[in-house]
Amino acid sequence: MSLNLEQYVSEFSAQNINGEHLLQLDGSKLKALGMTSSQDRAIIKRKLKEMKASLEKARKAQEKMEKQREKLRRKEQEQLQRRSKKTDKCSSGATEGTNEQ
Repeated sequence: MSLNLEQYVSEFSAQNINGEHLLQLDGSKLKALGMTSSQDRAIIKRKLKEMKASLEKARKAQEKMEKQREKLRRKEQEQLQRRSKKTDKCSSGATEGTNEQ
C-alpha cells in the first residue's frame, strides 16, 4: 500500500503472501499473482531488493555484536582465571609460611 499498489493487496492476501514469502517472489511469480504491469513489478522488485539489502546489513550488524559480546566474555573469563591463580598462589604461599614456623 505504501508503494501505491493497493490493487494487489487482495490477491496477495488471498495467496497468503507474508513478509517471508514476499522476499522469495521474482518477476514471474509476481506476474502469476496478477501483477500484469511491468512497471508495478519493477517497483516491487526494486523495493524487495532494498529490503533484502537492509536485512543483510542488519544480520551482519547482529553477527558483529555477537562476536564482540563473545570476545568480552572470553576476556572476562581469562581475567577471572588469572585472579583465581593469583589467589591460589597467595594462599598456598601463606600456608607454606605458616608451616615453616
